[in-house]
Amino acid sequence: MSVAPPSATPAPWPRLLVAAGVLATFAGLIAHETWRALPIERFALSLALALIAWMLAWPLKRWLRVSWATALVAVWCAALALYAGPLQVLATAVLGLGALSIGLRLTPDALPARMAVAATVGLMVVAGLAGWVITLPIHSVWLWSLVLLMSIAWQRHALLHATRITTTGWNQAVATSPRAAALCVMLFGLTSTACWLPALQMDDLTYHLGLPTQLMQHARYAPAAEYQVWSFAPWAGDVLHGIASVLSRREAHGAVNALWLAMAAGAAWSIASSLRASTSERWASLALFASLPPLAWIAAGMQTELAATAVTLALVAVIVADTPGRLWAGAVLFAGLFALKPVHGMAALPLLLYAGWTRWPLWPWRRLATASLLFAALALSSYAQSWLATGNPVLPVFNSVFQSPYFPSEQFNDPRWHAGFRPDLPWRITFDTARYVEGWDGGFGFVLTALSGLWLLQLFRPGKRILMLAVTATVLLPLMPMQYARYAFPGVALLAVLLPIGGEIALGRRMLSWLVVGVCVLNLAYQANASWLHHSAALKRTIRSPFDDTATLQAYLPERVLLRRLPRDDTGLVLATDPARGFIAELGGRGRALSSHDPSLAAAALRANGDLSGAAWTGLFARERIRWVLLNTDTATPALRAGLARAGAKRDATLESFELWRRPAATGEVSP
Repeated sequence: MSVAPPSATPAPWPRLLVAAGVLATFAGLIAHETWRALPIERFALSLALALIAWMLAWPLKRWLRVSWATALVAVWCAALALYAGPLQVLATAVLGLGALSIGLRLTPDALPARMAVAATVGLMVVAGLAGWVITLPIHSVWLWSLVLLMSIAWQRHALLHATRITTTGWNQAVATSPRAAALCVMLFGLTSTACWLPALQMDDLTYHLGLPTQLMQHARYAPAAEYQVWSFAPWAGDVLHGIASVLSRREAHGAVNALWLAMAAGAAWSIASSLRASTSERWASLALFASLPPLAWIAAGMQTELAATAVTLALVAVIVADTPGRLWAGAVLFAGLFALKPVHGMAALPLLLYAGWTRWPLWPWRRLATASLLFAALALSSYAQSWLATGNPVLPVFNSVFQSPYFPSEQFNDPRWHAGFRPDLPWRITFDTARYVEGWDGGFGFVLTALSGLWLLQLFRPGKRILMLAVTATVLLPLMPMQYARYAFPGVALLAVLLPIGGEIALGRRMLSWLVVGVCVLNLAYQANASWLHHSAALKRTIRSPFDDTATLQAYLPERVLLRRLPRDDTGLVLATDPARGFIAELGGRGRALSSHDPSLAAAALRANGDLSGAAWTGLFARERIRWVLLNTDTATPALRAGLARAGAKRDATLESFELWRRPAATGEVSP
């Protein structure tokens, strides 16, 4: 589709408006002393990795006669296979192709960047349907290989046709703006380095790894709210991680996250194309998205925000596309957001209202009932099973209403994230980031301030005003009950994609280019402030040992190394005694933790610490059938040590300040 060239002489007031946002950002950097938080060493590492990628891509460009962008894609994909694991990448490719074969049946042929949107639709179909049978012992490598490969074979002609169209579109887009394409690929490549890391985040180690590990070990997931109150939480994201893990027989979150990054990029391109952005504006949208610091954070773990970002972008791509036949894809994607986490679905409600407002005369009303049934089939598996098993469909949230016996009858709340919902919240999230997320100042990026002028310009465009207001509401809704910035990231990512569209006409190509490049560089400079993972030397340690994550784990999570020393044929329960480090999810259901994830056990441990004789701890070990004890020497209480001695436990291994103790089994005591 041809796009009219921008005016040669843009009006001055849009430039002044945009310049005000840039100047305000510099003022914030100085006034809040955010410049002091610049992670210079980590920024230098990013620049060094970029230089190495350019050097490795040069021979490919020269010998294979491909574009810089294509050569860089090859380099970063090879690096992903090296560090995330070739088997994991292969398994994820099979999962992605299988999902694509399903999604192509549900997405319109004329949708721009159809492959990315269709694959996202297919992934949500797979996750939604698998969620209903996730507790059945059927999830073997043979079953999933058969199902996915049969689907691929069935749709092979459609897959080949879609691949040819995508390849042609890629080459045309790159040929139109080769430098912008190469820089955009570089930004996505640098972000993808987060996918190289082993699982290091607390939520992954205490909960998310549980489902994939159980699928690998037992071919089923056995949620147990009495030991892990989050075990029935929406599991669509973990189901997909689990399928990839089953296929590869290894932890595969890095490869799956790389797939989500690619799907999000394609959906962003689809949005910009449907809104008739110029080619340079499309690359600008992708570059801004790729440079967002939190993207590197969420790409390093198994939390739902990365998948939700891809699904949200795909949903908007379906909404704004001027093509018939979008109802089924939209229903699947909206269901997928609820299947990932309720907050993501609630945040997307303004987008659904926008779709209804702009398209209501054309809605196929007779098919809405069927679409609603499709939504229920894909969105509600975890909620229904949680309600049946615990009495609370969203356990432990809203337990003051549902009164489940597995959690105190009170509203679940995290007091850290209640700084107040106020008009200057975007400014504070930008420059006082540590109050709103587990990061450092500047770690949420600078799109909300530096591009505020572009946001105002979008409001002045009658054709885009309602869409921009809906997207703004998508950003703000998750922040109203609790000011935790991570929940708002899918909306912020969508905002970053939309802001450059129309900028060439308002500002001129040169000014828009410099604006986008400047914001991308600033975002990249502060990327490491998004989380401790990138603020530390974890990536350096990973780069130095591509085939072994032991060095990285020993430096940051010695417990994971100790757990690998458990005898392979042992089935005894393992108790992590440090309440702040209950990293037992990878044990596949045989781990216990003294944290808020198991309130009754945490309360029992608190009482046991009051008995200095150790008898209470000895009784707890026997009652809970604990065979192994993980002990942190920095936090272990005298009562706990006395209990280990009284129980006849022997220290089996030591690493850093952590110890693994073996307790002899009592007569008649059988491990589960």
